[in-house]
Amino acid sequence: MRTRGHESTKARKGRAAAALVALVLGAGACRQDMHDQPNYSPLESSSFYVDGSASRPPIAGTVARGHLREDVELYTGRLPGGSEEPAIAFPFPIDATVMARGQDMFNAYCSSCHGKTGAGDGMVVERGFSRPPSLTEERLRTLPVGHFFDVITNGIGAMPDHAAQIGVEDRWAIIAYIRALQLSVSASVDDVPAAERARLEQAAR
Repeated sequence: MRTRGHESTKARKGRAAAALVALVLGAGACRQDMHDQPNYSPLESSSFYVDGSASRPPIAGTVARGHLREDVELYTGRLPGGSEEPAIAFPFPIDATVMARGQDMFNAYCSSCHGKTGAGDGMVVERGFSRPPSLTEERLRTLPVGHFFDVITNGIGAMPDHAAQIGVEDRWAIIAYIRALQLSVSASVDDVPAAERARLEQAAR
């Protein structure tokens, strides 16, 4: 009886082990099927669609979520209502965070030509390329902020457009920093807030 019971237990264990192996192999096969499921790479051809392309064009009359661009001044730098006039005010509040971002973006994308102070003495100018106008000259200090947005977006003269490299809000941040550079050429120590003035005077000693 012990022998028969012992064999029965071994048989049960063997069946359980076989079932476990089958389950593991089956699960592995399902996972591999998920990895190998049919898919298309961008611009790949396809016999499924009439035009022979796997990539589907946008549906006419639709706009991707978040890309409706209802804020005309923010996205075009022009006054709303179909006007071609440049915006005269920033489309969002300018604070220290925006100014710091503008400085970073200006140094990254603009200083190679315009120099870090906007004087038009960047590295490429030192290498023989055309010198851009100083951003702090009177003529440019009086232009509206929308003008600078248009120039960054579409380029002007020898300056190429930067729409693909610089996001919309970063363009405005750069303009805010340009305004700070323009202000700096005519500012005096009396224009500095008292707390900051004391800090600067302490650092100068």
